[in-house]
Amino acid sequence: MTELLLISTPAIVGIIVAVVLVLLIVAIVAWYIGTYNALIRLKNLAEEGWSTIDVQLKKRYDLVPNLVETVKGYAKHESETLEKVIAARNLAMTSVGDAKMAAENALTGTLKSLFALQEKYPDLKANTNFMDLQHQLKVIEEEIASARRYYNGTVKTLNTKIEVFPASIVARKMKLEKRSYFELDSEEERKAVKVQF
Repeated sequence: MTELLLISTPAIVGIIVAVVLVLLIVAIVAWYIGTYNALIRLKNLAEEGWSTIDVQLKKRYDLVPNLVETVKGYAKHESETLEKVIAARNLAMTSVGDAKMAAENALTGTLKSLFALQEKYPDLKANTNFMDLQHQLKVIEEEIASARRYYNGTVKTLNTKIEVFPASIVARKMKLEKRSYFELDSEEERKAVKVQF
């Protein structure tokens, strides 16, 4: 009992302050590690989303030349339209980052002009190869749209986390920057598609 009395009140206060400081430091380090890991997970999810878009775009790139070749046989006088489609495809394949998004939107527009040719050439509508390719492209476009939604959702979460305090402190130290959304650029693409029978 006399040993306990030997510890003075200032010493007890010093021990309590030291314990509180250690606990505070541990809490800050744990928060920093948790925030860092959360940002890394979100960054990786955004990269995965972009990679998924890339895979779907590759499928579309591979399909476009087949479509163009099929149309060539029926629409010999439409070489300008066909050249625009191939040029847009080639530009989209070689672009990166935000330029890739713009090039993809341009490719989507030229593909619409390619499909508009079937109105001018009724025989093309009856071609089973063309119809099959058109169906494949429709499926790929749906997969691209789904991949865009996933990517944009992940980017939204990442961008929010990067900007919100106090996570923004960790994001700045990691040199993370906001990412761009994969959006439709033209008003034409935002309009509802008319279906005519």
